[in-house]
Amino acid sequence: MQLLRLLIAIAVVLFSVVVIAAEDYYKVLGLAKSASEKDIKRAYRTLSKKYHPDKNPGDDSAREKFVEIADAYDVLSTSALRKVYDQYGHDGVEQHRKGQAAGGSHDPFDLFSRFFGGGGHSGHAPGHRRGPDMEVRAALPLRDFYNGREINFLVEKQQICDSCEGTGSKDRHVVTCDRCNGRGMVIQKHMLAPGMFQQVQMQCDKCHGQGKKIKNPCPVCEGSRVVRNQVETSATIEPGMGKGTRLVFENEADESPDWIAGDLIVILDEKEPELGVSEEERTDGTFFRRKGKDLFWKESLSLREAWMGGWSRNLTHLDGHVVHLGRGRGEVVQPLAVETIPGEGMPHYSEGHLHDHHDENDEAGNLFVEYTVVLPDQMESGMEKDFHALWEKWRKKIGVDLAKDSGRPVAPPPAEDKDEL
Repeated sequence: MQLLRLLIAIAVVLFSVVVIAAEDYYKVLGLAKSASEKDIKRAYRTLSKKYHPDKNPGDDSAREKFVEIADAYDVLSTSALRKVYDQYGHDGVEQHRKGQAAGGSHDPFDLFSRFFGGGGHSGHAPGHRRGPDMEVRAALPLRDFYNGREINFLVEKQQICDSCEGTGSKDRHVVTCDRCNGRGMVIQKHMLAPGMFQQVQMQCDKCHGQGKKIKNPCPVCEGSRVVRNQVETSATIEPGMGKGTRLVFENEADESPDWIAGDLIVILDEKEPELGVSEEERTDGTFFRRKGKDLFWKESLSLREAWMGGWSRNLTHLDGHVVHLGRGRGEVVQPLAVETIPGEGMPHYSEGHLHDHHDENDEAGNLFVEYTVVLPDQMESGMEKDFHALWEKWRKKIGVDLAKDSGRPVAPPPAEDKDEL
């Protein structure tokens, strides 16, 4: 009876080990077992760059993690291997690999090279050459720069063909060019004169400098090894970022088996609001404007409000909170007067550090409110007399002399006539 219990316990332990092992690769990539192919690629793209030995020189733990990530991706990105792994775990994968006629090696650096470009299949060493950077522009409303948000956009770029894994061959089999012997270059002799020759190195016209030949071209890329796709990309806009900010995505530019992909650089632009289109971006037909960390707003007042005061307004800010504007009774607002409201400008932002709108250590910009006074087009006769009488009463009380206070020079008295000598 005890022996039976022992056997049952061992069986339970072995089953648990298999289940745990079946989840290991998913844990390595930080994914659930239901992860899609896109999720797996995204996780590998992020983690492989983070733990690559070139970015962590001398760090053995990072190198081990990089190898582990590559192994996990190699299995989970291949549908057949993933099914075997989900059902039988690591042992099943090893048996499956041993049973393959062309098992090959699973070099994590070769996998990285194939994923990002850089010669995994063309015979060049990883990092042999870096491809060009790629710039795209993304226009956002000021509201997004103030609040921050996650944006998604499509980028058309060149990618290594998934069907042939960048080999250009339908069966992924390439042969060495028999003319240049894989060098991609040939030496030709030219006779300059009898008995005088010049040797010239030229690109092999048989393999076009690739050093390889393809017998069965890939039907997807037609042997070119690359395809052009619309790729969805996401970016995080931090509060306080500004026009001209450059977001750099390493190794996200055009891919090729002949180079390491360059960087995708997203340049942020500020989208101009339009009346009748961006209704949520405006209040009373006016818009917030930005200059550096400061915001600017134009507020219109009637003649009565500007002269007599006693008015109140609620200004809805870019994140929805309300800024109170107003004057007490008798408080005059001069035309084009500017009111400064501290801390109501753009949030503080500096590259490499996240900030909160209410972080006391990070000083936000100011909000400048410029007041414009809307005058009536014309006055009725009765209003004109009342206004003139009120004006004269006020002018005499404070002693205003418009001619003197206007800053215009007083005309000199006429010169006296004098007899000439």
